[in-house]
Amino acid sequence: MRHDKLERELKLLLLLIENHRYTVPEICDKIGISRRNLYYYLDFFRFAGFKVINHRPYYFISKDSPFFRKLDAAIHFTEDEALLIRSILERADDRSPQMQRLIQKFDKLYDLDIIDKVELREQVAANVTALYEAIKQKRTVVLKGYSSPHSNTLRDRTVEPFLFLNGNQEVRAYELASKMNKTFKLSRIQDVQLLDIIWDNEQHHRHVYTDIFMFSDEHQMPVTLRMGRLATSMLREEYPSSERYIEPEDDDHWLVDMPVCSYAGIGRFVLGLYDDIEVLGDENFKTYLKNKITNFNNKT
Repeated sequence: MRHDKLERELKLLLLLIENHRYTVPEICDKIGISRRNLYYYLDFFRFAGFKVINHRPYYFISKDSPFFRKLDAAIHFTEDEALLIRSILERADDRSPQMQRLIQKFDKLYDLDIIDKVELREQVAANVTALYEAIKQKRTVVLKGYSSPHSNTLRDRTVEPFLFLNGNQEVRAYELASKMNKTFKLSRIQDVQLLDIIWDNEQHHRHVYTDIFMFSDEHQMPVTLRMGRLATSMLREEYPSSERYIEPEDDDHWLVDMPVCSYAGIGRFVLGLYDDIEVLGDENFKTYLKNKITNFNNKT
């Protein structure tokens, strides 16, 4: 009956927003549904406007989803307000079980255990609030004292932030100086200065994608495979998020049509099981594999 289905949907929704990290088998076991039904529900949540996050092998729903933004504004504390209350609780001379449960609730609801030090958590929360306002108002900001381990520098970055990533731990932004889209970690930002400058480069903003092999890029490439039982089982076991791309062709073969950000991950998989996989597309991927095989033969 429809009400039974709705009950499962609500249970799944509550499970995914608890800020835990559950694997596909764990979710299916807790809710009592099949993998196929789970992916159906996840697609429904995405269609309804929820941000379903897959950090292999875990699934959860981001609090940055539009629905939760409206709900948070109505009944929840902002991140910086929650951190202020959390810090007061920590400093209180009260180690009762009730106090500890209250602290645990704040950690569970607001992800306040991301960073160990209270002072750093408060700064990160303030940065989240400033960046959220910048994205909402389409304003430019200065990331003060951003520490980059790649260039070994500590300097200000003037950017147009447009997307939170990884549970609000990172922000995607267009950097004016380099004219490039980059991902910045909030824990490396000393402060965020909100400027009275409206975005001027929105047409250059590019979201970043992550494929099932954990390669990321601003662009995606299509790959189509025809696989036997062994390759299909291996793909499902090693990369559970691949399930939504797998369709049965007959009793012994399955078709996989999925986007990838790099040929490296999918290439390793195909070459490792080449006798159980037929590459149907695209031509660029076929050329990539041929070059890999040629280079390998030249070295042997």
